[in-house]
Amino acid sequence: MENKSRKKKKQIQIKLWKLVAFIAIIIAGIALLSNKNDKNVFEKISNKNNSNSGNGNQEAIVVNVPEDQSTSVSLVMVGDNLIHSSVYKDAQRLAGGKGYDFKPIIEYIKEKVQNYDLAYYNQETVLGGTELGVSDYPTFNSPQEAGDAMLDAGFNIVSLATNHTMDRGEKAIKASNEYWKKHEDDALAVGTYDSEDERNEIIIKEKNGIKYAMLSYTYGTNGINVPEGKEYLVNVWPTDLSLNDPSRDTKYQEYKKQVEKDINSVRDKVDVLMVAMHWGVEYTHNPTEYQKDSAKFLADHDVDIVIGAHPHVIQPVTWIDDTLVIYSLGNFVSAQMQDQNYNKMVGLMTSVNITKNVKDGKTDIKIDNVKNELIFTYYNKASWSNFKVIPFSNENIGEYLPNYKSVYETYKSVVQKLDSDMEVVPAYE
Repeated sequence: MENKSRKKKKQIQIKLWKLVAFIAIIIAGIALLSNKNDKNVFEKISNKNNSNSGNGNQEAIVVNVPEDQSTSVSLVMVGDNLIHSSVYKDAQRLAGGKGYDFKPIIEYIKEKVQNYDLAYYNQETVLGGTELGVSDYPTFNSPQEAGDAMLDAGFNIVSLATNHTMDRGEKAIKASNEYWKKHEDDALAVGTYDSEDERNEIIIKEKNGIKYAMLSYTYGTNGINVPEGKEYLVNVWPTDLSLNDPSRDTKYQEYKKQVEKDINSVRDKVDVLMVAMHWGVEYTHNPTEYQKDSAKFLADHDVDIVIGAHPHVIQPVTWIDDTLVIYSLGNFVSAQMQDQNYNKMVGLMTSVNITKNVKDGKTDIKIDNVKNELIFTYYNKASWSNFKVIPFSNENIGEYLPNYKSVYETYKSVVQKLDSDMEVVPAYE
C-alpha cells in the first residue's frame, strides 16, 4: 500500500483550430527529421510554395512538441509548535536575556529538515509578538522569534488555523499575518487572513516544477467568537464535539460547501493539494467520527495529503484511496506535562516523496516512500528548562529518554494501527 499514484487528465491545450493544429504537427515532424538534435521545436519553417496559385514563401506555425519529463520533491511534516511560557523563558535564557533564541531547542531537527525540499509544521500559538505582551495558557501569544527558528531550520509551509488563533483577538492575528507576509518568499503560511479577498486568493507555490497549495481549517476557537463579518480571520470548519455525530451536525455539513469551493478553485491548477486539519479530541490516539468523516470527504475531493493536528498526541497514519491521511502528528515543541507514557512528548516527523511524470501530454503524480519517525521533546522537569527536540533515531536519544526503546514500540503500534505496512523509522540501536 506504500506506492500510491493518481493520474490527472491534464491534456496540453492547443488553442488553434483542429485543422491548423494538425497541419502544424506535420510541419513540426518534418523539422524534427531535419534536426535530430532538437527535441523541442519552436522554430519557423520556411517553405517554397510552387502551387498553381503562385510562388512565394510561407511561414509555418510555431509548434511546441512536449518532451517527456520526470521531477520530484521531498516533503517532511511535524506537529504543534506549542509555545508555553516555560518554552519562551528557556529561549530567553538561551538568548542571554536579550530577546529569544529557540534555535538550540530544535537543532537536532534542523539536521533532518535540511535534507528536504519542503517542510511543514503547525504554528499552534499565534505569533503576535512581544509588543502585545507574550502570554501562556489559556490565551497564548508567542514571540515571533519562534517563527524565526522554524524558518532557520528550513520549514517553509505553515498552518495557522488552530483553536488558539483567536486567543488574543484580531490584533494578534494581524500582527502574525504581518510577520508571515514579511517571509512570504520563504514560507507558505495559510489559515488566517486580513480580508475576504485575501482568504479566497489561494496561493500557489512551485518547487522543482511541481506546483502545490495548502488549505487550513480548525474545528473551532475555544469558544471565542470570530467577529461577525470577519470570518476570514480564521478558517473555522465548525464541529459540535458534544454531539459527536457528523451526520446530525448541520453547521458542520453546511461548511463542506465552502471547503468544496476552496478545493475546486485550486485543484486543477496544482499538482499537489494539501489540507491541514485542526481536529479531533485532545490526548486520544484514536480518530473521532468527525475526523474520519472529514478525511473521507477530502479524499473524495481529490486532496493528496491530509495533515492532522490538535490532539497533542500521535494518531495513526493511513491511506484513504490515494489520499495520505495523517490523523495527528502530535506535539513538536511544548511543555505539556510528562507522564509514564510520555504521550504528549512523543510526536511524529512524517516524510514522503512526490514525483511528477509527464508523458504524452498527461501528468501522473505519485506519492510514495512514506516514512514516520518518532521524535521526543525533552525538558528538565525540576526546572522546566533545557528543552530539546530529538528524533528516536538520533544516537543521543538515550541521554534524553533512557527507556526510549520501549516507548518507541508503544507509539510505533499507534502509527500502524490502521495500516500495518506503514513504515516507522527504527530507533537508534
